Amino acid sequence: MSLQSLLFLTSLLWSLTDQAGLTVSPSRSQMFKNEPVSLSCEEDNSSAGWTVRRNTTRETRTMCGDGWGKPAGSTCNISLMFLFDTGVYWCEWREGAASSSIQLTVTGGSVILQSPVLPVMEGDDVTLSCHTKTAPSNLPAAFYKDGSLIRTEPAGHMTLHHVTSSDEGLYRCSISAHGESPSSSISVSGQQLLCLLQPSS
Repeated sequence: MSLQSLLFLTSLLWSLTDQAGLTVSPSRSQMFKNEPVSLSCEEDNSSAGWTVRRNTTRETRTMCGDGWGKPAGSTCNISLMFLFDTGVYWCEWREGAASSSIQLTVTGGSVILQSPVLPVMEGDDVTLSCHTKTAPSNLPAAFYKDGSLIRTEPAGHMTLHHVTSSDEGLYRCSISAHGESPSSSISVSGQQLLCLLQPSS
């Protein structure tokens, strides 16, 4: 392998590993109205220089602190989530680099679906949970994918085993006498490929 090719692969690996990721607390993509949320940009080396931005129906690429949220270093704290806070959120470096984005949905209803915020790896098990705002989280719940009923679970939790691309879609849940959640998308990423580079003879 040529030195030029090796340098290219090294720079590619660096760009994949030296990138901030956005984490959400509580760790889910659906939030109840008036719920507090914290979003943080995290990087292996340092989180300095990263800020949280978002796109909503009201605004585009606005920075935390610019009419929404309260910045604290690389963290953005939102004391109360409202319906208009529904949108796409991501971390952005001051020089233009950006993390993967996540979709947050705020509901005024009483049921949410707890699902992975980021894409899941192919072959992993994924557990979905149906929660109400006030009642216990182990109530029987019906789970749907792309509008079709999958099954009803007596404890409000459903596990998808060894997920593949066929499990991708829009999921929602419902609890009798409480209502149904918004829909959230689940994406599946392919297995990462690890290569051992050996010098040519």
